[in-house]
Amino acid sequence: MKTIAIVVLTVVIAAGVSFTTVKLMERTDAQSGTGGDSRSPVHFASSRTKDADTGIDYPDFTQAAERSTPQVVHIKVQLTAGHTNSGYYPSRQRLAMASGSGVLISTNGFIVTNNHVVEDASAIKVVLTDKRTFAAKLIGRDPNTDLALIKIEASGLNAATFGNSDEVRVGQWVLAIGYPFSLNTTVTAGIVSAKERSIGIIGNKERLSERQNTGSAVEAFIQTDAAINPGNSGGALINTNGELIGINAAIASQTGSYAGYGFAIPVNLVKKIVNDLRQFGTVKRGLLGVSFPSPSTEEEVLRQRGIDPGKVKGVYITGVQPGSAAAAAGLQEGDIIKSIDSNTVNSSVELSERIARHHPNDKVPITYQRNGKQADATVILKAQADEDVADRNRPSIDDIYNKLGARFAPLNDLLKQRYQVNSGMMVTATLRGGFFEQIGVLPGSIIVSINGRQTNTPYELNSALMDATRGTVRIACVMPDGSKVLVNLSLGA
Repeated sequence: MKTIAIVVLTVVIAAGVSFTTVKLMERTDAQSGTGGDSRSPVHFASSRTKDADTGIDYPDFTQAAERSTPQVVHIKVQLTAGHTNSGYYPSRQRLAMASGSGVLISTNGFIVTNNHVVEDASAIKVVLTDKRTFAAKLIGRDPNTDLALIKIEASGLNAATFGNSDEVRVGQWVLAIGYPFSLNTTVTAGIVSAKERSIGIIGNKERLSERQNTGSAVEAFIQTDAAINPGNSGGALINTNGELIGINAAIASQTGSYAGYGFAIPVNLVKKIVNDLRQFGTVKRGLLGVSFPSPSTEEEVLRQRGIDPGKVKGVYITGVQPGSAAAAAGLQEGDIIKSIDSNTVNSSVELSERIARHHPNDKVPITYQRNGKQADATVILKAQADEDVADRNRPSIDDIYNKLGARFAPLNDLLKQRYQVNSGMMVTATLRGGFFEQIGVLPGSIIVSINGRQTNTPYELNSALMDATRGTVRIACVMPDGSKVLVNLSLGA
């Protein structure tokens, strides 16, 4: 069987599947946030301390920590109508409490946090480091970036200073600040271990209470080994100058607690989302209208097309949506986007994040490569279609099946027992040129869930696939040899 080069980050998430996946920090006992303002940035000298025995210099974070800890707040939320941190149970009416973190981004009380910290809240309370407590109002939230903006009525507050996440470098020292496990303000140190990480977490939480358009989910996390735990969600990731460079959002763990890596939303994206929420109460996002392979399947998709992945320097376009901004600018399938806004892009994650910083009608310069020749174009981004228009334009289930290139049949109890799964539909055939064939999903494979939704019947499979057209299609799959993989099909930017 063809080996599938798909790396699935380990994390616990309510998907009903025995895969290790990526987990949003549990709100029960914790979430975190970060923020910034437009004041002149504070530049601390990167003071260092020397070990008397070894003579080795170590960074000194004391000034940055002292400056930044008052800017991070404790957020406590009251959940009602059956909402809990593990999902939605419409048959149970109950009161629950949960908590997380947030970052003051203005002196008059605006606070940025994660969407998953406050999305189900009927009441929000903010506790400052000086123990003052305020009721908070939800200004707006954006499920596509997992960000939210809340407001308390106060003045003269200590607001964070925004840094520049584009200048963050792998290997640099950072601090994570928040309220893990509802403890008092906690500071941990580590380094940036990676940038532009897509971990498949946003939009992967099943919501029975609402239909959210996650077709524009953006994941371009800063990865750090600074300890981040439940309760840190919405908290600050800062550099040694005390500048905010990210909002902590997720952890990689098999247990739900810190096990090596945390992930933060880059502050340059945070600034755009927060400004929109503050001005409009919602996010105004411009769309390019292209599709590309997800990071986990990119190499396999390119090889199936006869392309050496090592020779693709940029983002390979697998499709252009009719009537989109990309189509109007003349972009075509097979083009390779090399740069946007005069900034080189090396991955689809980076492209999505930079597009997400723009508004509809923004003119965006793009450099692309076609047949070995480089060209420039100016793209005028379009607005995201409203839900009614999106429903009318959604592909039929036959269109989805044809794109996946597969046919399915229900899974009997014997096969469920053999593969140790509680749900699933079997792939009975794959079609030449389809997505499944390109990435090596073979007949006999079992589709366990789609975007966290179990699939036991054709109806459930159809429903999950139709809803998945609103966002990235994440398919949990068991291969015929028993190996477990998570397949991501990106719908583009």
